[in-house]
Amino acid sequence: MKKSQIIALVCIVAAIAILFSASSDVSTYATFSSAKQAGSKVKINGTLDLTKDMVYDPNKDANYFSFYMEDTDGELNQVVLTMPKPQDFERAESVVVTGKMKDDVFVATEVLTKCPSKYKNEELLLNGELDG
Repeated sequence: MKKSQIIALVCIVAAIAILFSASSDVSTYATFSSAKQAGSKVKINGTLDLTKDMVYDPNKDANYFSFYMEDTDGELNQVVLTMPKPQDFERAESVVVTGKMKDDVFVATEVLTKCPSKYKNEELLLNGELDG
């Protein structure tokens, strides 16, 4: 085999390995009830329930944050995030958590929040939807 063929073969094998590792991390969107049945890693989209207590004590355990969220089906569930509490978490309009159900608690390894835009009022003014 020529040197260029060996290099090309190594590149193809590396690309295939990267594709396999990336595809194994892909998780599907679910609700709390379907996550209980799935038993695998899923993403759940919902809203934060501010009426329930949030538990975060960085002096005790900086990688434990507990809160409640409501999924798109309206089911309320406790979520435990195994990371520090995200900044301005209480202001989130929507929350997407990635993880697995463990008993009746969703154990999240990742969280994404959508916070209100600071430009929302300007956008509404420009569209004539807000009286200035």
